[in-house]
Amino acid sequence: MSAPTDTTVSTLYDPRAHEPLVEQEWDEERMRAEIQHIVDDAVSAVGPQGHWPVHPIDVDPGDPTVHNSIYLGSAGVLWALATLASTGAADVPLDLVADIESILESYRANPDYGASAGLWLGETGIVMAAYSISGKLEHAERALELARANLDSETNEVMWGTPGTTLAMHHLYRRTGDERFNEAWSEGAERMWAQWGEEGLWIQKLYGKVARMLGPAHGFAGNVRVLAQGGDMLEAVRVRATSVLELNAVRDGKLVNWPAEAGTALDAPQGTIRTQWCHGAPGMVATLWDLGPEELMVGGGELTWAAGPLVKGAGLCHGTAGNGYAFLKLHTLTGDELWLDRARAFGMHAVGQVERARAEHGQGRYSLFTGDVGVALYLAACLDGSSDVPTVDIW
Repeated sequence: MSAPTDTTVSTLYDPRAHEPLVEQEWDEERMRAEIQHIVDDAVSAVGPQGHWPVHPIDVDPGDPTVHNSIYLGSAGVLWALATLASTGAADVPLDLVADIESILESYRANPDYGASAGLWLGETGIVMAAYSISGKLEHAERALELARANLDSETNEVMWGTPGTTLAMHHLYRRTGDERFNEAWSEGAERMWAQWGEEGLWIQKLYGKVARMLGPAHGFAGNVRVLAQGGDMLEAVRVRATSVLELNAVRDGKLVNWPAEAGTALDAPQGTIRTQWCHGAPGMVATLWDLGPEELMVGGGELTWAAGPLVKGAGLCHGTAGNGYAFLKLHTLTGDELWLDRARAFGMHAVGQVERARAEHGQGRYSLFTGDVGVALYLAACLDGSSDVPTVDIW
């Protein structure tokens, strides 16, 4: 497959944030070996307390020295390893994934970033991982408690807020059939609907700022995905979501991107146009692929392909693998094999990025959303053609 060569659309992305796609033939055998290699590296690097070393790129001054969370910490790594094992994508020592209980104890003793009920950087995500791995109902019960305690979160987004814990209730209901989880989902969804503003956006009060974010991690797209789990409100959600997508889309011909924050330029306020899963077209497509107009979704996918892999690395949140989920979703939506080919091309490239980063830093990157195990999950999806985004579509 030819690499993206279009240089006429740089107004919709920042070329400095991307690198040329390395053209390679899709190699299924190599991809399976790379998944196992990532797993083996993670297994060899786990510390005596069941934690992995924090990667230097993932540390800011004042950050905790031990990370337990789903997003950045050991719970996310263990959940990814358990998922790869359960699907047959890799061989994983069962005694290692059982350490999820000690990670939960570690979090409760010394919470990352302060105690929170949040999904990706709080306790809910860790107990969801513990339930997924162990099947112990006590963890599901704790998630229910946390979701109800988090109903008044002012962040209004998936990572910390009510939408994230409401999403957890949806997945627990799917797995257990226990009506209490469906009731908790309804409570959260009603609160989210009431907070959904007239312009089709939520207001986030996050990290000391007030904003109206659009992407899946911190804003509109993620919230809409949560509300779309309720069949009775699906059509109303679709209508409101379509209006916001069309209003905020930035177009160049058939190519489409979205700013990180509604009502701002593509490059505001960070000075770099983001074309990532967390902010920009890839995440909007990967999250709203079946809710927004197909023309916009395809335009976002074309923009993602034209921009190419991300310089930031291979991971899910703001890396090449995360962007590739837009292609997998479009393959599911359209049935066009072109999108699966493009997803696999990004997968091959992401493997090279993992290898280069490991050589540069002398270690792997051990986290779900920024690190290597997230890439392994993406490679597994490329192998079987699935498009489920970790912890959004599957738990």
